[in-house]
Amino acid sequence: MQSLGMIENWPVPTAAAAVVRADGTVAGTHGPTDHRFALASVTKLLAAYAALVAYEEGAVELDEPAGPEGSTVRHLLAHTSGLAFDEHRVMSAPGTRRLYSNAGFEVLGDHIAKATDIPFGEYLRQAVLEPLGMTATALEGEGSPAKDGVSTVDDLVRFATEVQAPRLLDARTVAAAMTVTYPGLKGVLPGYGHQNPNDWGLGFEIRDSKAPHWTGSSSSPRTFGHFGQAGTFLWIDPDAGAACVALTDRPFGPWAVEAWPTFTDAVLGEL
Repeated sequence: MQSLGMIENWPVPTAAAAVVRADGTVAGTHGPTDHRFALASVTKLLAAYAALVAYEEGAVELDEPAGPEGSTVRHLLAHTSGLAFDEHRVMSAPGTRRLYSNAGFEVLGDHIAKATDIPFGEYLRQAVLEPLGMTATALEGEGSPAKDGVSTVDDLVRFATEVQAPRLLDARTVAAAMTVTYPGLKGVLPGYGHQNPNDWGLGFEIRDSKAPHWTGSSSSPRTFGHFGQAGTFLWIDPDAGAACVALTDRPFGPWAVEAWPTFTDAVLGEL
């Protein structure tokens, strides 16, 4: 895909990208797809998937208490537990605001570790990474399930293939993860300001009608995924029948706000 070559013009030291179709065929790659990058918040997609495996295995229930009083596993996954961004401090009642929260994902990781009696990084490896052959991916130093993952484009292509045609999870569970949870809630999308509504599924951000946004103007409202402050993103557009991964080693900033939507529109145009 010629559009993937646009990453050569990004003001970053290193970048790699790939597109994988819903049937698992790789439409194209560009750059060092075996290079390990810090994922930042793209880690949340992997952590959420592990949480959903724990749910299907019966280790946790989505509506069991977890986090602040009145909060559940579902609230933590959907950023509606009321916990602050990076502090274990309650800012609102569960289910009333979309408060994007790294702390919430850390509480979620602790909850699953206690329920399974396995450290979360190891549970993630056993539940998701190993079955998918994601050998270059890890949660560094048993770090935060919110932001301390490292991976390669090759590995995230494997993950994006799984999400589009699930083998580890029931397809109905994945469909729920990409469906708006607690609709109509306002909130801040980091890097893009207040959004009304600020729609989210179970760990996956949902594009819907958000503007501005890190995906493209031609991205379907059903597009879901995540971007990371490390200069990384993964989106899946069910209407296009494809997913795109792009990893860099320059922190997110104005360069990404400018470059990413144009890049996504070019990829979608070529698809």
